Amino acid sequence: MIDTIRNAWKITDLRKKIIYTIIMIIIFRLGSCIPVPLLDPGAMQEIFTAENSIFGFIDIISGGAFQNATIFAMSITPYINSSIIMQLLTVAIPALERLSKQGEDGRKKIAQITRYGTVVLALIQAVGLYFMLQSYGAVTNPGFFTGVAVVFTFTAGTAFLMWLGEQITEKGVGNGISLIIFAGIVSRLPSMVQSLYAYARGGTIGLVGVIVLLALIIVVIGLVVMMNEAERRIPVQYAKRVVGRKMYGGQSTHIPIKVIAGGVIPIIFAMSIMSFPGTIASFFGVTAESGGFWGGFLRIFSPTSVVYAILYFLLIIFFTYFYSAIQFNPIEMSNNMKKNGGFIPGIRPGRPTSEYISKILSRITLVGAIFLGLIAVLPILMNLVLGMSNFAIGGTSLLIVVSVALETVKDIESQMLMRHYKGFLE
Repeated sequence: MIDTIRNAWKITDLRKKIIYTIIMIIIFRLGSCIPVPLLDPGAMQEIFTAENSIFGFIDIISGGAFQNATIFAMSITPYINSSIIMQLLTVAIPALERLSKQGEDGRKKIAQITRYGTVVLALIQAVGLYFMLQSYGAVTNPGFFTGVAVVFTFTAGTAFLMWLGEQITEKGVGNGISLIIFAGIVSRLPSMVQSLYAYARGGTIGLVGVIVLLALIIVVIGLVVMMNEAERRIPVQYAKRVVGRKMYGGQSTHIPIKVIAGGVIPIIFAMSIMSFPGTIASFFGVTAESGGFWGGFLRIFSPTSVVYAILYFLLIIFFTYFYSAIQFNPIEMSNNMKKNGGFIPGIRPGRPTSEYISKILSRITLVGAIFLGLIAVLPILMNLVLGMSNFAIGGTSLLIVVSVALETVKDIESQMLMRHYKGFLE
């Protein structure tokens, strides 16, 4: 990775793109330090000191902007939710499916709809966030104009981050949205180191425990890299056919099926479902410390409970299969191979081929789903076993960081290969 970046730095165009990307990330980090007017940062800190805070993941990907009540408090999560909704609607609505198959123009129209959806979702989330902050006493001067100022500031911050990410994708290196999330998570590394030092000094886990924990993190990173790159290759043979005086086909290829085809999207789906009851309750000032039915309900389904971990794990498996079913259509893949004279060795074309692909896809998806579930519940297990509730970098965060780093390096390598490729006239 270091050699790739060093070689890319020697190419003028790539050096400009890398510098542009770094400047955009610096702007993001500077914006994460600008506070929203009429909010009390101290009250926001009290919300996050609660044992059962439901906004930990949002604060991690925002690089602490949520906890500090800054203009980028909502981070890029409305854009992620809007993109996920558009992916689901593209499969469910035939008009959007036809639009997605119209090439570059269709993708631009879908991207435009996604932007509008981001603004709408950001506005709704900002309104809910304002009422939640007001119930916690974080608003210094509650009122209509105060609400308008806070809501529009949160919404504008998310819209600006969306624009920032698109600029990085267009003029920089890598995926802009992913790099913004990457920068937010990595910015919490000093906090993680400080927490480890406090645990070691306070005798919570001791020096040996810290060493074991660091070794565990290295092992998890290695597993994430291995599973992120792992794929099952289904061999495909194309029959020879003569068209005129030319012979076509006869070559062997394969269909790559990644073990973690959905990435962190199933985790985000499951996290949204599990955090929904607590988020709605917090808008009305109900917390896990409250009495009555809803207080007990939130205590059972708090992010630090065993029930939460089990349901979270099962939902991740469900959504992994759901997303895999959206991405892969074995019947369509079988028909396309049959039309082009392709077949899987030892498998008859048509229905047997689609059933064979479905069986392999189901097994591969199960492995990926179990791995994603274990990675996602890792912070909860650490909290239950070691009592480390303030550990900043969890399994999901490691998965995002490693995946984005690998994708960015691959993007740089592809651009380097394109610039070093010599045409047939040279």
